[in-house]
Amino acid sequence: MKRFTFIILLFICIGFVAEAQRAPKYSNEFLSIGVGARALGMFGSQTAIADDVTAGYWNPAGLVDLSSTYQGSLMHAEYFAGIAKYDYAGFATKIDSSSALAVSMIRFAVDDIPDTRFLYDANGAINYDNIRFFSAADYAFLISYARKINFLEGLKVGGNFKVIHRVAGDFATAWGFGLDVGAQLKVKSWQFGLMFRDVTGTFNAWNHNTTLVEDVYLQTGNDIPENSIEVTLPKMIIGIARYQKIKEKFGVLASLDLANTFDGERNVLIRSEVISLDPSLGLEFDYLKSFFIRFGAGNIQEIKNFDGSTYTTVQPNFGLGIKIKQVQLDYALTDIGDQSASLYSHVFSLKASFDK
Repeated sequence: MKRFTFIILLFICIGFVAEAQRAPKYSNEFLSIGVGARALGMFGSQTAIADDVTAGYWNPAGLVDLSSTYQGSLMHAEYFAGIAKYDYAGFATKIDSSSALAVSMIRFAVDDIPDTRFLYDANGAINYDNIRFFSAADYAFLISYARKINFLEGLKVGGNFKVIHRVAGDFATAWGFGLDVGAQLKVKSWQFGLMFRDVTGTFNAWNHNTTLVEDVYLQTGNDIPENSIEVTLPKMIIGIARYQKIKEKFGVLASLDLANTFDGERNVLIRSEVISLDPSLGLEFDYLKSFFIRFGAGNIQEIKNFDGSTYTTVQPNFGLGIKIKQVQLDYALTDIGDQSASLYSHVFSLKASFDK
């Protein structure tokens, strides 16, 4: 079994490297932001511990551990001082004691973008009433399934089938399809997770309506866009976590994720031409499993000054949570990139559980 697993992982890694030679490094990046304020407060270190409806995003294998028959979650966040809106909705249910099913929807969009192509009327005068508005929006729809594996106690596996739809007003649209595969294993107080995102590569087919922009692009000297296929390369995430009780009423959960990419050197903690490794750490302190304080750290980057010297930055995150019976409200203070021009964002999510 160990030899078989090693061979499979070897072939997957070889495929990652080969695919990386002909695909863009960044694609469908809106799917890297994450869902659920609890997870974002812990900087997304959820691969080993996700066990609720949000596991449909973080690691579908965790859906088996749903605490109730039905569970739903909503999240809203705004980035870049409210310019970009990010929304998530998820629903999960147990099929039986060994399997579970979930559906998730993510939308990341900038709405009400002015289209000034018709600002001037036929007489050459400016007419602000001619300004139209459009949205640039990215959508993801995930269908997740998880199941316990009987031959090894504590082992769960799961997978996502996802559909991507991207819209840039009437100018361009794209459809994409992909698969995720994940696993979790509990060994006493330790939890382990493994997640392959876009395991086969997620392919986005872009269709450009060039008739709307051809005249403007020719006047400005821009290249007229062509229909194309964009590939999102696979990513492997390894997670490890441990929960420790402190006296009777308090506890702490520590979680570490190691995101491995195979598309060449990235600006992360450990990097090479073959593989780059980006760690993220999360801590969650609880009181009676009802009140939570969370901390996270990640996005470790090396920044270069104008004089050529460099310094290292780390992005910290913070979160709070409260659970009252079957309802949980979570808050996170986070950002897309710590050194970006954007401000930190306030993220709220609500989770509700139901039984028959």
